[in-house]
Amino acid sequence: MKNWNALYCNVLDDLKKQLSPFLMYHRWKHTQHVLELAEQIAFYEHITEEELLLLKTAALLHDAGFINGFYEGHEEEGVRMAENILPEYGYSKKEIETIAGIIRATIIPQKPKTKLECILADADLEYLGTDKFEHLGNILYLELRYFHPNLSLDDWNEMQINFLQSHIYHTTYCIQNRAPLKKKNLNRLIKNLKTQEKRQANTRKRTN
Repeated sequence: MKNWNALYCNVLDDLKKQLSPFLMYHRWKHTQHVLELAEQIAFYEHITEEELLLLKTAALLHDAGFINGFYEGHEEEGVRMAENILPEYGYSKKEIETIAGIIRATIIPQKPKTKLECILADADLEYLGTDKFEHLGNILYLELRYFHPNLSLDDWNEMQINFLQSHIYHTTYCIQNRAPLKKKNLNRLIKNLKTQEKRQANTRKRTN
């Protein structure tokens, strides 16, 4: 029998105590939020109770690799941690393999294959299609600046535009409820970038 409650409390406690303070976006609250979103999306995807538990476990551990100091490749570190600790909580080898696949579905670019993988992939990037996109994007930029000090705001905005243009949602719920606002967020970014470029061009004309 799987001991979900103990696993949840222990992992969340580790995230609260051990995550670097420089992880302003990937805090423990992000994991908690993604877990809640995964459950919400799962309700509309009609999965079984057994599948839901595997999904929740993957959501709980999908960013746990940050604890061990991994930024690039933190998903694979999360898989390694899952393989090490989940047997203690009653998970079988087959279940852990499924959980590993769900965690890997959050690797960018996302390439989910199963329904559970699609749900977590969408839960992790759900914010792209919400009114919190700009706020959370700014927080993520500050986090990335710590690891990439030369990343300019203009470069970041171009990265966001390219990312939004290539990103797709995979679940019916997010396609219907998040994709429309994601498109508006993209259009606003493009408009702001064009305005900024025009302003810079006018400034150069005045100084020449």
